[in-house]
Amino acid sequence: MVLTHRLLPLLTALGLATVLAFAPPKKEKKLVKVWETDSTLRIPESVLYDPSRKVLYVANIDGKPDGLDGNGFLSKVGLDGQIQSLKWVIGLNAPKGMGIHGNRLYVTDVYRLVAINLENGQAEQTWDAPDKNAFLNDVTVDRTGTVYVSDNRNNKIYRLKDKEWSVWMQGETLGSPNGLLATKKRLLIGSMKAGALQAIDPATKTMVMLADGMANTDGIVTDGRDNYFVSDWSGRLFFVTAAGEKQLLMDTREQKINSADIEYIPGQKLLVVPTFSDNRLVAYRVE
Repeated sequence: MVLTHRLLPLLTALGLATVLAFAPPKKEKKLVKVWETDSTLRIPESVLYDPSRKVLYVANIDGKPDGLDGNGFLSKVGLDGQIQSLKWVIGLNAPKGMGIHGNRLYVTDVYRLVAINLENGQAEQTWDAPDKNAFLNDVTVDRTGTVYVSDNRNNKIYRLKDKEWSVWMQGETLGSPNGLLATKKRLLIGSMKAGALQAIDPATKTMVMLADGMANTDGIVTDGRDNYFVSDWSGRLFFVTAAGEKQLLMDTREQKINSADIEYIPGQKLLVVPTFSDNRLVAYRVE
C-alpha cells in the first residue's frame, strides 16, 4: 500500500501510519562500496558536498562531543576519497552539522552557530544559543537562505532568518531532534528519542511522522526525487520513500562502525558516510 501525503495526517491520527511505515519500497536498492578515506580524520561527525567547488567538507569533533577544547576542525575531501586538506579550518570545539548558502558554510559548534567564509576558511560571524547546556547538532538551509539548527539536548530548533537568531520551535513533540533537511514545502527532522523521521509544515508547525523504527536518527538527505536516505548513528542506513516506505540498506552495528551525518550526490548516485569513531568516510554507489 502506498501512503500518500494526504492520507498520512489522517492515518497518523488513527495510529495507523507507524504500521504502514514499515512496508519496504517496491523496488529495493543496494549499496556498492566505491572508496574510503584513510583514517587520519578525527571523529568525523558530518559530511557535506559543495557542488560549486566539487568538494566534500567534513566536520571533525576530535574530542568529546560537547567539549570546549578548541580541537575541532573541518577537512576537505575530494570525490575520489583523497583528503585534500585535513585541517582546512581549525580552532573549533566539536563541529557537527553543516549547511551552505551563498559564500558561507554554516556549522554548529556545541553552543554556537558559526559562519565560515568558503573562499578563505575564516570564521565571519557566530550566534550563541542562550541555553548554557545547549547541544546544537544539525544544520539545514532552505532556498531563501533561512538557516535551521537542531538542539537535541533541549528539544529545540533554532532559526536564523533575516539576521534574526531565535528559537523557532520547541517541545517534547520534537523528540530530541538531530538531523534536519529543508525541502520545498517541509522541514524534515530526525527525532532520536522516537527513532523517527518526521515532517513539519513551516507555515503551521504541524508535524506528521513519515517512518519510525530507526533508533538514533542522525543524517537526512534527499535522493533528488522526494525520497530520503536516513542514517542511524548506531550503524544503520535506511532508504525512506516519500510515502513512508522504508528499507534497511546497511547495518554495521556488530562491527561497531557508526553511520553519522551522511551526504548524497544524486548526479553520481554516491552516498557518503562518516564512520565517527572509525575515523573514515566511506562512499557507496546506490543501485
